[in-house]
Amino acid sequence: MANLTELPRASGRGWPFQSERASAPSTHVGEWPKITIVTPSYNQGNYIEKTLRSVLLQGYPNLELIVVDGGSDDQSVQVIEKYAQWLTWWVSEPDRGQSHAINKGLERSTGTLLGWLNSDDYLLPGALFKLAEAYLEDPTVGAVYGHGRMDDETGQVVYTPELKQVDHDMLFGWCFNNDFMQPSCLFTRDAWSAVGPINEELHFTLDVEYWIRISERFSFRMISDMLSVSLSHPDAKTISMRNRSHAELAMLCLRWKRYQDAERVLQHIADGGNSGQEPSAASRLRFQLRKLRARWA
Repeated sequence: MANLTELPRASGRGWPFQSERASAPSTHVGEWPKITIVTPSYNQGNYIEKTLRSVLLQGYPNLELIVVDGGSDDQSVQVIEKYAQWLTWWVSEPDRGQSHAINKGLERSTGTLLGWLNSDDYLLPGALFKLAEAYLEDPTVGAVYGHGRMDDETGQVVYTPELKQVDHDMLFGWCFNNDFMQPSCLFTRDAWSAVGPINEELHFTLDVEYWIRISERFSFRMISDMLSVSLSHPDAKTISMRNRSHAELAMLCLRWKRYQDAERVLQHIADGGNSGQEPSAASRLRFQLRKLRARWA
């Protein structure tokens, strides 16, 4: 990988535009595990530079950074090309969506720790070192994770979830604020080998479903550090289509025969737990709830 001191100049403010790269903890002795970060992207030219710089300026010495662009027709490719010499591999071509793009990147990965960072999210300084240290303390885990938050486009914090220890059961109630932010999580190659690729049928809960599968076989290790920021903006998938996201979570509950969890999620939507709930949609959901109760009662 090319020298980080030669990174292109960028016009943004603060981290990771006008900040020095992070440094390794002075207490660590030995080799750092290789980390692979996959960035899926499509028409995120306004954001992807911040994402890439936040990974590169981690200063992590054993890093793979893979970018899978879905054939963007904005300025994304020009931005990616600026950083091409610091990337392990990148491509810009049509794909079947975010899940497919992530899988394409993971198939090329060689890291011990794996993760993806969407092109409108970014890592905070030292995030990769902290996650790697957590893994080294217990290499039998399937994933390591920490705190994260959601900011708006002005940099104001709009949401910080309550960080809790992940277990298999709690993942089925993802929409009730007992979650952590996806960019703050890395999973192990052993876990990836055991549970397989990301489910490409899912568009909103691909991360939750993947963690559910990992949690069936492995434990998750939690650290309390703030590691990442997700951007809240009108085009963000989980913001603009939150009802559909939660409906997809209810389907996951049904797939795992978690009927009471599915009812709880659907009731949350039907009761207006998400803004913009239409009365007709709520009525349909309540009808589905009655059918669901009859099924598991």
